[in-house]
Amino acid sequence: MSGAGLAGSEELLADQAVQQGSARQLLRRFLKHRLAFASAIVLLVLIVVCFGADWIAPFPQGKQDLLLGPTPPSAEHLLGTDELGRDFLSEILYAGRISLAIGLFVALLSTLVGTALGAVAGYVGGWLGELLMRITDLFLIIPAIALLAVIVQGLGPSPVTIVFALTALGWTYIARVVRAQVLSLREKDFIEAARGIGASNLRIILSHLLPNLAGVIAVGMSLAVASAIIAESTLSFLGFGVQSPQTSWGSMLSQAAGYVGTPQVYLLYFPGLFILVTVLAVNFIGDGLRDALDPQGKHL
Repeated sequence: MSGAGLAGSEELLADQAVQQGSARQLLRRFLKHRLAFASAIVLLVLIVVCFGADWIAPFPQGKQDLLLGPTPPSAEHLLGTDELGRDFLSEILYAGRISLAIGLFVALLSTLVGTALGAVAGYVGGWLGELLMRITDLFLIIPAIALLAVIVQGLGPSPVTIVFALTALGWTYIARVVRAQVLSLREKDFIEAARGIGASNLRIILSHLLPNLAGVIAVGMSLAVASAIIAESTLSFLGFGVQSPQTSWGSMLSQAAGYVGTPQVYLLYFPGLFILVTVLAVNFIGDGLRDALDPQGKHL
């Protein structure tokens, strides 16, 4: 092997060692954030039991016992039964698949779109950056719920439509945050050095800017999951979201709204509790990722 090849191999091994060490440090810092670690376990359990409901739920989805009707929690039905005699725990687990899927897909898509547009607007600047930010501002001033209701009504209230509708409005926050961070980073010495050696704009954004924004992006994505779940629940509660025979936690809230002040009010409490726990868990995970990725940062 030539000297140049040997040197290149040594540099590659050194880079891999640094990356592995950084990953271990990141994991250790995250594990020290006990609330975030506990929240990650809670979220993982929710994902497993909801997406594995076909094997975990005590009763099949939609199994009715009209003679039983709504009954309070018992040993046989841990969360009681609804007005059709369906096991409420089973229905919540099946509904959670849709709520969680919508939240995760919206977070992924809106983060990708927002990060891409924010990075381009911040680094390239000029008329293109201003145009992208004015479009972002336009989306921010639109009444979100009203527009979402119109979009869903026009295209049909399917989970896919809800995902794309929420994504169309959900990318703006992360785009503004990423742009602000890129504006502060693009004049740093390491960016100037990358320009000096002839790195393209795309390479600088992907290899130098985005890795330094990992904490911001992680927090933005976690907030997007929580926001999407709440937005879908709001739409479904108002009657514009997931429609029967499909159910989500939001649609279960809507169906149980008439039980306020009655002995069957538990039909309203349990879906709301699952939404609350999920949103809190995702937010705490975001805090833990932010602190792990940016241990020296000062946060409000």
